[in-house]
Amino acid sequence: MKRNRLWVRTVILILLAAAVAYTLYANFNKDKIQKVSVGSQAPDFMLVDMDGQKHKLSDYKGQGVFLNFWGTWCKPCEKEMPYIDNQYSHFKDKGVQVLAVNVGESDLAVTKFAERHQLDFPILIDKDSQVQTAYGVNPLPVTFLIDPTGKVIKIHTGTLTESMVNDFMTKIQP
Repeated sequence: MKRNRLWVRTVILILLAAAVAYTLYANFNKDKIQKVSVGSQAPDFMLVDMDGQKHKLSDYKGQGVFLNFWGTWCKPCEKEMPYIDNQYSHFKDKGVQVLAVNVGESDLAVTKFAERHQLDFPILIDKDSQVQTAYGVNPLPVTFLIDPTGKVIKIHTGTLTESMVNDFMTKIQP
């Protein structure tokens, strides 16, 4: 009986030690994941929009790219969408492209959201979160301004006002 209790306690202690060791390891290595920073080349990616059209970031070289990560459940994201759409209508013929990357929600939820807000810019869905991970996105919303050479010139986390969207699109306009 005492021997069984000793074994159970030993197993529990080993499991606890392994959990603590893993937690320490994960915390020390989380910063080693390459995150996108201002001045770095934006990582290339290819995602499909709601119409089935493929969008590869490198295809937009020579244009400014307003790369926005968002979710339908995110209230700050919802607030800024009409501003982004309005400014997109002014800048799309001036060499500025909006790529709105949804963070892996269902096509139905994203389609309903886009229809409700009458959004005209390309909405891409990052189903497996690879682009979100590559850009180190957390929390939402976050916007990356990418200049015509493909370099990240600004990263903004949080809600955007219409004047901020206008300023940001002006900055990346070729």
